[in-house]
Amino acid sequence: MNKIDITSLRLSYSQNELLEENVLENPFKQFGKWFEEALSAKILEPNAMHLATISGRKPHGRIVLLKGFDENGFSFYTNYLSNKGQEIAETPFASLTFFWGDLERQVRIEGSIEQVSEQDSDEYFHSRPRGSQIGAWVSAQSKVIEGRKILEERLKSLENEFKDLNIIPRPEHWGGYRVIPERIEFWQGRPNRLHDRILFTKVGDDWKIERLSP
Repeated sequence: MNKIDITSLRLSYSQNELLEENVLENPFKQFGKWFEEALSAKILEPNAMHLATISGRKPHGRIVLLKGFDENGFSFYTNYLSNKGQEIAETPFASLTFFWGDLERQVRIEGSIEQVSEQDSDEYFHSRPRGSQIGAWVSAQSKVIEGRKILEERLKSLENEFKDLNIIPRPEHWGGYRVIPERIEFWQGRPNRLHDRILFTKVGDDWKIERLSP
């Protein structure tokens, strides 16, 4: 096996800059601007984000998909009984990280986390493809199973059970979470590793804007 020289892997970032005079005063509007640019750049799954939670003072991370954002926070959907759901119940704080490599950008979000309303969960659940709705019933997310055959058998069973239903009910154990940010950092790659880092910190009802050293 050939040895891979990871130390030689490097890029010089030079596409854009992020200066204080060009940053929008509201971090949600700044995020919206960058997200639209990520969409325009046709980045693969621009709504993919790393979600970090805590259990027993240890961090746990995985990639999930952003499904909505506004000035109330950033939302995603999952199984409440999954590992991440149990970790959130234990410690209701989380961080999100977006990495849009083609644009040499990152966004880091930290804050508290709460479940969205049942109405919001219902609306999103019923907007999903029928197969995904049934899949939410199939999977006991994060639990050990003996093999894929168990999933396929349960899928067939539930497809038969729901075949006469136009509307599949949302499982009580499945729904949305919202991360309510306290800090949002926008990171723009720059030459010589002197990256632009603009931090928004919530202070009362306002946002304080500061530059961080790279």
